[in-house]
Amino acid sequence: MNHKDDFIKLLRSTNRAGIDNVINWLELSGFFTAPASTVFHGNTEGGLLEHSYQVALVANDLREAFIKRKPELENRITRESVIITALLHDVCKADIYVKETKYRKNEHGGWDTYDAYSADYSKTDIPLGHGEKSVIRLLRLGLEMTEDEMMAIRWHMGAWNMPMQDWEAKSNLNAARDKSPLVSILLAADDLTSHVIGV
Repeated sequence: MNHKDDFIKLLRSTNRAGIDNVINWLELSGFFTAPASTVFHGNTEGGLLEHSYQVALVANDLREAFIKRKPELENRITRESVIITALLHDVCKADIYVKETKYRKNEHGGWDTYDAYSADYSKTDIPLGHGEKSVIRLLRLGLEMTEDEMMAIRWHMGAWNMPMQDWEAKSNLNAARDKSPLVSILLAADDLTSHVIGV
């Protein structure tokens, strides 16, 4: 199912300055037809859209569950911040995928072709890290963002996006999680969507 209209409607519901620029860029960049990965979750046309939309639904569910347990979180984790971070955390992927034909052995020992994707980082105009690229892209498009939103998008991959011997990166991730509950909400929603829902 294609959730493009739902995705855009959710983004517009935030009434955030710069959101129309972001939506226009998403259209032009191929975000809505890009896969979410080459071989893992959402590795089909439109997978990035579907993954991002499902992350938004899961993140909102997590927000509501934690507000029930700890009502004072309601003002710290706003609905608008959940929507912005969940829908836009992977804009860094919009311009890196290339369709290609691959081969695999069939049950008769012969070779069959199939359509697949590869990542070509030379295509992007901002060859930076995963979360950093998303934040910088959104800021350059004029999206008004809070510090919590920037931290959540930057660290949405958690420790998966850094070498374990990088003491500074680990310290910054821990500080971001301590400072903003939105960081943990997005990190968990992204992980659950990828591994439990499978998109």
